[in-house]
This record gives sequence, structure tokens and C-alpha cells, in this order.
Amino acid sequence: MSYLRYVKLIGTMHVSPKSREEVIRTILNERPHAVAIELDRARFLAMNEERRLTLEESLRFGRRGLINYVLAKVEEKLGEEFGMAPGEEMKAAVNAAQALGVPLYLIDEDINVILSKIAAVPGREKLLMGLEVLGVFLPVKAGDLGDPMEEYRLMMVQFKRRYPYLYRVLVEERNEVMARNLISIVENLKLQGVKRPKVVAVVGLGHKQGIEHLLDRAKERRFLSPYWTAGAV
Repeated sequence: MSYLRYVKLIGTMHVSPKSREEVIRTILNERPHAVAIELDRARFLAMNEERRLTLEESLRFGRRGLINYVLAKVEEKLGEEFGMAPGEEMKAAVNAAQALGVPLYLIDEDINVILSKIAAVPGREKLLMGLEVLGVFLPVKAGDLGDPMEEYRLMMVQFKRRYPYLYRVLVEERNEVMARNLISIVENLKLQGVKRPKVVAVVGLGHKQGIEHLLDRAKERRFLSPYWTAGAV
């Protein structure tokens, strides 16, 4: 049995205004029993506080804090160029779930686990990443990129080739966590008496195909996963 019969995934670019509009339109049209988003508890709370650590504050957390700061700056830079702050599509999903009165689930891997894995990156990838990060703060015009979605797909292909370890940690392993959590949400809805659950999940474009593949191949099961839920909002 394919769990895709119960789960509709929206693949978004975290810095694309079109993604935000698609999220709102899809959730309101589908009217699901639950909404799931690619966040964990810490990032969900940070998003709601709308506060980011300074470089000085990040350095207090050592190497992990510095990595988190650099990744945040990358998203901020892209957000400036595309006219949208990172996370707006996730906020849109939260608001849509609230408007429908359905539960919201956070399905991504714990950020501390992710950062621990990133800190163990092999030397070759670490050096290459350091060199490429230097270009993050150079001026880039979104108008020169053509179709943003297509550029994003190409970027993922290149990222997998250049950073196999990081790709496994940031994409493949998180795909497995999110797919398992989505299956648990479906099964919990069934236990609550929903005969044909409908779940809309909002994830990054780079995760969509991988999660769909896992959901399509999964066998029906009855188990609970350690996802954290924000409850009905």
C-alpha cells in the first residue's frame, strides 16, 4: 500500500514568494485532517520569535553554532534577493492549519542532531564548503538565475556530487525521518477513527521526491515515531 494515497507533499523553495502562495492555496483547497511542516521544535519556536543569533552569540556554542550561523546567513541572503524571508512558507502553513482548525505536526529531525552530524563532515568537504561559503555574501541578482525552481533542482544535483556526506545527512537521512513521521501521523489519524486520512506536508523542494519515494514503497504499519507536535493552532 502506498502512503501517497494519504499524504500530499508540497515541495517549496524556502525563499520563494510563489511557494508561500502555493502552500496557502493547496491547504485551503485540500482541507486536510492534518498539516505537517519541515521543522523541529527548536526551529519552530525560533521562527515564531523571529530572532536570529548574532555571530558573537553563535560562537558561544562552538563549531555547531558557527555552522548554524553560516547556514542562516545563506538563507537570509537568498531571501533578500527573492524578496521573501526564509520560513514564510512555513508560517503560511501554520496559519492555514489554524484557519481550518486542524492539527499541525513538526516532522523534521532535531536540529541538534543535524548539527552534530554536520560537525563531523570529512575534511575534504569541510575545506570545499569553507571556500564556497566565502561567495555567499557577494551580490547576486535573482533576475540572472532564470527559473528559480529549475535552478534549485540543478543546485541539488551539484550539491550531491560535491558533498556526498552532507547530502546524505541534510537530505537523505532527513527524508527518512520525515517519511516515518508522516506514516505515524496517518496511522494515528486512523486510530482516531478517520477512515481515509488526508495530510498535507510542506517540505523543501529538495526533499519532496525522496520522501514521496519512501512513502510509495512503505508497507502499512502500526507504530509511533518521535515526532513533536505543536497541536491544534
